[in-house]
Amino acid sequence: MSAVVPSPTPAPSLTSVFVRLKLVLLRNGLRQSSGRTAVYITSIVVTLLIAVAMMLSFLLLRGGSAAGTVSVLVIALLALGWAVMPLFLPGGDETLDPSRLVMLPLRPQPLVRALLVASLVGIGPFFALCLAVGAALALADDAAGTVVAVLAVPLTVLVCVALSRAVAAANVRLLTSRKGRDLALLSGLLIAVGMQVINFGAQSLGRSGDLSVLDPAASVAGWLPPAAAVAAIGNAGDGAYAEAAGRLLLTAAALVLLLVWWRRSLVRLMVEPDGSTLAAVTVTKDATDGRGRLARLLPEGRTGAVMERTLRYIGRDPKTKASWVTALAIGALVPVFNAYQGAGSIYWASFASGMLGMQMFNQFGQDSSAFWMVSQTISAPADAYAELRDRALALLVITVPYTVVVAVGTAAILGDFSQLPEGLGVAFALIGAMLALGAVLSVRFPYSIPQDSHRNVAAGQGGLAMGAVFGGMLAGPLLCAPVIGLVIWLHVAGLHGLLWLVLPAGVLYGALLAWAGLKSVAPRMAARLPEILQAVSKG
Repeated sequence: MSAVVPSPTPAPSLTSVFVRLKLVLLRNGLRQSSGRTAVYITSIVVTLLIAVAMMLSFLLLRGGSAAGTVSVLVIALLALGWAVMPLFLPGGDETLDPSRLVMLPLRPQPLVRALLVASLVGIGPFFALCLAVGAALALADDAAGTVVAVLAVPLTVLVCVALSRAVAAANVRLLTSRKGRDLALLSGLLIAVGMQVINFGAQSLGRSGDLSVLDPAASVAGWLPPAAAVAAIGNAGDGAYAEAAGRLLLTAAALVLLLVWWRRSLVRLMVEPDGSTLAAVTVTKDATDGRGRLARLLPEGRTGAVMERTLRYIGRDPKTKASWVTALAIGALVPVFNAYQGAGSIYWASFASGMLGMQMFNQFGQDSSAFWMVSQTISAPADAYAELRDRALALLVITVPYTVVVAVGTAAILGDFSQLPEGLGVAFALIGAMLALGAVLSVRFPYSIPQDSHRNVAAGQGGLAMGAVFGGMLAGPLLCAPVIGLVIWLHVAGLHGLLWLVLPAGVLYGALLAWAGLKSVAPRMAARLPEILQAVSKG
């Protein structure tokens, strides 16, 4: 009698496995610490509140003339956010990193399907769903619109998620490289700049009070998926069924193309070797010579060496680079935008001086534990003064010409160059004040900048860092009081022909402030090098 062979248990669906894996990884991640759980719950609550507010706003637009325009543009901005999010937040969803799957025997087509469904689990897709439903509620006012909305809502969410994952898969090797980490650190800059642009745009729109100015943009975005699917709802309500069908088919075609692109990127990722498997490239003589080009532009000796080190930190250290680029962008954005709107003045150029001058704060934190090498070159107050002076000179190489450019640009937008000398005089005085304050605060209140973390301050040093920064921001303008007083006196006295004197006065006063600050703190720096090293090495 032959033995009964049990039938093999059918393998579970790959899609269900990935969904369960996503849920398990999220749950285990939340169990790591109460702080992480609190942050996640808080983000859910905030997302829910924003989603509810957006849906209520869409309901208020229902039946209005601007409902179609606003709905289409909101969905277009939503899709844009999903497209750029992987480039700026590469570590935002480690559970779906395709590079972790390269050693598994998985076929591309089932893998894409499983990853797509698993990607729908999370706060982001839920928020996208809420916006899509809100847009549909604002536009669907009859049976035809409702039928189209039933198709448009899932298409919108799927296109957003597929777009995000396709971009991430196509750029995964960039996002896991040093350049990718630099790009992620600069995401805060782009968000800040974008918010400023949106803010000024909203102010302009609020003054006009006419949403019809957005109609041309909505008409263009209405043919770009997934906003095309939302625009189709309005077409169906107006009886333009052929146009509605065309927009839906366009969105569906975009979804198919995104899935094909995603699949090809996954195949390439799992088959082609990356840089870690290739032989190292021999350093050529030209590359070796290239490392000395910066040094040839700087003075010789200790001054040139310190300046080169400081400038290389700006170009190579991700957090230092992010801080500088943010300061450069915001320092120009605020004066120029205020001048463009007619609410600015030449004195806004000092905003650029202040932003760049703050880069002198916590000079040794960027060195981290490598500061011990710097400390070996300091044995007397004169050495400490030279170190601080040369670091300040490196900052001036960028700060001075940048301040001039911002001031000239602001004056050009305002159409008045007569106030340029006094504006530059105040700005240069502020630069000197910030350099002096930065040197003093760097020595008296040093703190660490962790190199292996997203944080900019080590644990336990946050209050120290915030106090130093805000104290310096308040003290800087106060130190410039003599120059500001000179400007006020010349204006009140009607001596407008002598306002050009503010420029040389500001230069001399700023140089005096910087020299006094560096000179006064140099002995303290030489005396407490071990304490500074301990503070900046904490992270």
